[in-house]
Amino acid sequence: MRAESAGPKRRPPVSAGRSVSGVSAAPSVHDSSVHDSSVQDSSVHEQAALRLGGLDQRYTPVRRALVTTMSTAGRPLSVPEILAANEALPQSSAYRNVTVLIEAGVVRRVTGIDDHGRFELAEDLAGHHHHLACARCGKVEDVIPSVRLERAMHEAARVIAEEQGYEVIGHQFDLVGTCPACQVERGASTMPSVQGQAGQTRKQ
Repeated sequence: MRAESAGPKRRPPVSAGRSVSGVSAAPSVHDSSVHDSSVQDSSVHEQAALRLGGLDQRYTPVRRALVTTMSTAGRPLSVPEILAANEALPQSSAYRNVTVLIEAGVVRRVTGIDDHGRFELAEDLAGHHHHLACARCGKVEDVIPSVRLERAMHEAARVIAEEQGYEVIGHQFDLVGTCPACQVERGASTMPSVQGQAGQTRKQ
């Protein structure tokens, strides 16, 4: 198993702001409730231990390593990716402990466009964010929302809430596309070879 880092290094949580018509307001650029990253680093493991303790579960070294791996990844990870980062961890143990972390509210499952489940820290631990999913390779990446995007999402949610009579308590915004690596690979696969081009030139 990898030596544990000094602490998770990920985005600070974003304050939800006041509720307007049942919709959480977008944070201000100068929102003083946005935590410093050092505070976030020290609190993630504390919160994980508290939540597990609420289920009479211990915060074992294996679970701590899983939390550290997910908190430093910067994107949701599949179990094979988690195992690659923790080589000494058996696959059965990874699945079992990730399940316990989900039940404790420390980790959540992210649904991608393929059959592989991916996992990341719960949003209240990792900070509010959205996702980009590649339709070709299935990779899911985090998107840190700008204040402008969050304001637009808030307004859209407010309109939908009024039209449908819902009380909106949050939102998730997932974009599906083709990642840069797959774009390069796709371009290479459709590009005619040098030999083919030479043959066409000779025929002409």
